[in-house]
Amino acid sequence: MVQRSSLAVPYQAPVLAVCFLAGVATGLELSVNNHAADFALSTFLAPAVSLSCLVQNSSQAEELLWYRGDGQVDLRDGNKVNISNICISPVTESDNGVTFSCRLARDKSVQVSVVLNVLFAPHLGGEESFQIEENKDVTMSCNTKANPQVQAAWYKDNTTLILPQDRYQLYHTSEVTELTIQNVQKSDNGTYTCMVESSMGNRRKDFHLIVEDKRPVFPTEAVIAAAVVVTLTILFAVVARRDKIFKVWKAFCCSAL
Repeated sequence: MVQRSSLAVPYQAPVLAVCFLAGVATGLELSVNNHAADFALSTFLAPAVSLSCLVQNSSQAEELLWYRGDGQVDLRDGNKVNISNICISPVTESDNGVTFSCRLARDKSVQVSVVLNVLFAPHLGGEESFQIEENKDVTMSCNTKANPQVQAAWYKDNTTLILPQDRYQLYHTSEVTELTIQNVQKSDNGTYTCMVESSMGNRRKDFHLIVEDKRPVFPTEAVIAAAVVVTLTILFAVVARRDKIFKVWKAFCCSAL
């Protein structure tokens, strides 16, 4: 009986030790800007946004790690233990949708993630002028990249543009809207306006289209053929009169001597 009890102890002790260590690890929590769970942070384009990560329920020093997407952020030595701060400066359009994660160094499954929701209007404004020959094509393009996405509409001379199916084409994505007019006519003269609307405000851009008379087209082949004929005619004339030209040149040289 004594031997059996002594053999049982080595098998039970490791199990108790593992359970004890797991309980310590899983008791830790992190919070970022007072959020203990993943969240989205809405912000405008700004000089800077700060994120602060704090270890909770810990009785010892815990190292923290920050990640931007899949890449680890470099931290100073004094900014890693129990509390860690990072600053996104400046906040730009490219930060929209980026995930920042604070993780426990010894157990990276303990983490809190923040997704940046950067609000911005499209860079749109000013005006452009187009001088296009009749029967050619023209494309007018507007930047519509924004968050939230915008609604775009086209106007001609301040009136909603009706798009004929034969010559007008409209191309629209989340980042650009384009109006193409094929085979432009004098009737297409006017001011075209790209108008975008969103909760961030309205923006517009004007395009002044001037359709010019079609320039006369010279037949290139005919011009080249005429030049060849003239060149050959001159060459044949020189060859035909080479004896006379040589005699005149010889007489000129002799008289000069």
